[in-house]
Amino acid sequence: MKKLIYLIFALCASFSAFAQNNTTVDKEKLIEFYQSQRYTEAAAYLQTVYGAETNDPKELAQIAYTNLMAGNLSVAEKSYSKLYTQQPTSLTALFNLAAISVRRGDDLKAMSFYKEIIKIDSMNFNVYKQMASLILDPISPEKIGYLEKANRINPIHPDVAFDLAAGYSGLEKNDSAYYVIDVALIADTANLSLLKAKMPVCIDLLKMDETIKTGMKLLAYGDSSSYVLNNLGKAYYLTKEYQKAIDMYLAIERAQQPTESTFYYTSLCYRELSDYKKAEDYMKLSIKEGLSPYLSNYYQILGEIYEKTGMIKSANTSYHKSLDFQNTGGVYYNLGLLNDFKMDNKKAALTYYNLYLASKPDPQKRKEVIEYVKMRIADLKKKPEKSTK
Repeated sequence: MKKLIYLIFALCASFSAFAQNNTTVDKEKLIEFYQSQRYTEAAAYLQTVYGAETNDPKELAQIAYTNLMAGNLSVAEKSYSKLYTQQPTSLTALFNLAAISVRRGDDLKAMSFYKEIIKIDSMNFNVYKQMASLILDPISPEKIGYLEKANRINPIHPDVAFDLAAGYSGLEKNDSAYYVIDVALIADTANLSLLKAKMPVCIDLLKMDETIKTGMKLLAYGDSSSYVLNNLGKAYYLTKEYQKAIDMYLAIERAQQPTESTFYYTSLCYRELSDYKKAEDYMKLSIKEGLSPYLSNYYQILGEIYEKTGMIKSANTSYHKSLDFQNTGGVYYNLGLLNDFKMDNKKAALTYYNLYLASKPDPQKRKEVIEYVKMRIADLKKKPEKSTK
């Protein structure tokens, strides 16, 4: 607060020096606007003092800044643009024009302003960092190039080191990623983001002892996220400490955050410990997790398509394939109808109709279907017909 008041007094003191046409700024009034963060009122007040068409650089700077703080980006941009026209080497104007462009969703325009800054100051760390942030693809050569320049200027900046390491890792340049993270960690040994980024890089470089040491450090700092546990589990597995690996994966499971990968490695660990029943169970879980939950529905719909085009055998195969996945019971109805009327297998039709009812379909949403199935079951039981296998 003291710094803000000092800044406001400094700005207001300058107003009286550069005000034109005998206009003066009421310093106390402006201070009140700033202290209460009433930037819109402050901007309106300055406009009444300086006029809407002022070209005085100091007045433009103040109007631009106040409108920027008020969120009136179009007015702020207009004022900064005027200032930039007068002072093409003004880093303040260029940085603010770039920031306004980003906030207005015009990244290309922002990039052009940042490139102008580079022409003036080729060693400006912040501009390279901002340019990199505008490129979403983490392995884009352009993004990595900007990050490399920023990293050379300030190798211990954690955000730049993290993003650059992620890019190197995505390009499988793990030695480079390791070096960048290691240098940054020297300055900030407790940076959790960098420590977490280090773990998979160490695994790829087969630095298992360092992976485990880093993971234990993160746990000591209170980070027991599934990310940390998963990487520790992989490291323990690769060092053949299978029970320790299982402990990590079971902790993830207890936190209800298991994945296809954690189930897979849990299965491998149990296999190495000759616990084949658990190895089987977890491999099945891994397979189930890796499959789309909609596969049953996809095969059911495919069966309906085959049935409508007269491909009865293919329809039957697709319906049965649907049963290999999570099934809500609807496919039993399809199979009942198929066997009842297209394959003339009344015995199988009766079985599938009963299975459909046993699946407990919604009595409200499927009322008509349920009544129809019960009617067909009654008819088939009363008039048994010869089945065709």
